[in-house]
Amino acid sequence: MSQDEDWLTVLREACAASSQAAVGRRIDYSAAVVNQVLKGTYTGDLRSVRKAVEGALMGLTVNCPVIGELPRHRCLEYQRRGFAATNPLRVALAQACPTCPHRRGASS
Repeated sequence: MSQDEDWLTVLREACAASSQAAVGRRIDYSAAVVNQVLKGTYTGDLRSVRKAVEGALMGLTVNCPVIGELPRHRCLEYQRRGFAATNPLRVALAQACPTCPHRRGASS
């Protein structure tokens, strides 16, 4: 099995152990997305789903320039949050995320 397939195997095993809905909640995606990924029909950002699985289910982390080490899926979660001038963390993230190598859409 290639390293590229590891995350899919982990996703399949997690769904077999519980449900697609429960796994979807853990990785911050819907059960429909999980189902489509498993069937190979998902047309969205598969790289982001992979990063979410690697963070939430496989324990992989990234080194955030603002927060430090955190799980990959939390990095994606922070990126999805909107800017809030009243929140110093979100201000710092808004400045750092656009050039970060871990941003959504960046190759990794």
